Formats: sequence, C-alpha cells, structure tokens
Amino acid sequence: MGERTESPSSAYAPLDNGAYASSGLTRGPWHPDHQHAGPPIALVARSIERAAAALELTHVARLTANLLRPIPIAELSVEVQTEYAGRNVAHFSARLISGGKDVARFTAVAQREGALDIPPGLAGHPLPNAPRAVEDSPEARFPFSSTMTGYHDLIDNRIAEGVFFRGPSAVWFRMRHPLVAGEAPSALQRVAVAADSGNGISAVLDFRKYIFVNSDLTINLLRQARGEWICIDARTLLGSSGGGLAESRIFDAHGLIGRATQSLAIRLRD
Repeated sequence: MGERTESPSSAYAPLDNGAYASSGLTRGPWHPDHQHAGPPIALVARSIERAAAALELTHVARLTANLLRPIPIAELSVEVQTEYAGRNVAHFSARLISGGKDVARFTAVAQREGALDIPPGLAGHPLPNAPRAVEDSPEARFPFSSTMTGYHDLIDNRIAEGVFFRGPSAVWFRMRHPLVAGEAPSALQRVAVAADSGNGISAVLDFRKYIFVNSDLTINLLRQARGEWICIDARTLLGSSGGGLAESRIFDAHGLIGRATQSLAIRLRD
C-alpha cells in the first residue's frame, strides 16, 4: 500500500456524500496506513472556520484536537456544532469520523476582528521574529521513507535553527499541495498542517527505540498568519513516568503569531 505509483495532487478530495477521500499525502511516520495528524486537524479547522465566518467571526484564536485513535487513510467526515455564539466570541465543537467511529474531537474559539492600535513601549513588544528568516534558512526534507508517498511530500521545509529530530529546532513549513482539491489553503489550515509536527522535529528520543505519539494538540493564535511559510520553533520535555510535553512557538514571516502544545505518551517499541 502507498507505493509511489500514486501521484495525489491534494491531501483530500471532496465526495458527493459530503465526506472526504484521504490521499497518500496524509501518511504519517508511525504506520503506513495511518495519517499524520496535521492534515486531518487542518481539515476540521477548515469546517470550523467556515462555521465561524458565517457568524462574521474571522479569527480562530484557539483550536484543540483530542486524538482518540489512529486516523486511517480512508474516507473521513466532519461534523461541527456551535456551542455558544455571542457578538464577539463563539465556541465550537467538532467530530472527525471514519468508519462510523469518532477518531478525533475538537473544541475551538473564534473571535471578531477589528483594527487596534498597540501602545508603544509595551513589555515584550514588538513581538520576536523566527530564529532565522525563511530566505536565509537552508532547504531540508523530512527523513521519512522515500518509497511511499506521505506527509513529507505535502510540505516543503527549511531549517531556521537546529537539526531535525535532535532536540530543540525551528523549521519552516510550506504546503506544496492543496489541503482540499481545488482550494487554496487558508492561514489557519497552513498553521494546523505544520503545528502537529512540533514533537517530531524536536524529538530527543531515538525513533528506532521509542514511540512518543501526541494524544492532543492545542494551538493558540494572537493573529492570523500571513504568507505561505509557517515556522514551528519546538522543544520536547520528558517526565519520569511515561509522559512528555512538546511546546512550540509559531511564526510567520512577520513575527510571532502564537503557540502550540502537545501531550506525549512515551513507551519503548516492542
């Protein structure tokens, strides 16, 4: 399954029944039949931001994904519910479904946007930039299998700081293909595709000996991203009882736009 005879042009294709067919571009590093969590989280984010836009709330300030089970490279459907909608803020929940089962559940907060002048001289401001600009960062490629189409084919990468999978690192991400066929990915979708990679790019454990899968992802954004490139500046922290935390700063070419966290479940490979 997943040989390079396939040449998908998008991560997902919409189906007549309202669901989505997943392509090999969503394949993750842990199992050839399972998706990297970035693309399906972005797929749900797409539905949430559309529900928010219908209420004229154009900034998704927080998105939390609870990953219940491995997400198969298969047909997916998304259901979104508005939990509360006020004039300036709304709360949403969502389900990602495959084979009649919930594979992930989500909550999100959306806000109304408006122009705001920031007073000069505030502590911590102006906000920092990425460790290195994208044009000054060398090109790189995720060192995953070269015989199977996967997430590493969906994105372009540049290294802003550090080295892949050797501790704290900052990596620029740009989508090479649409998330959904025929659509340009939104700013939020670009962030979601990249942010779930924080625990991978900042890995401190050997992939060959350990599994350290994240069971959730929370993204907090102070503004919308601008441009195609998103930088994830990540580090992994380990506890002594099989738990860990990956935390990331998120940048675009204009500076810091938010943060992401992931809870890690760590175990030795069989």
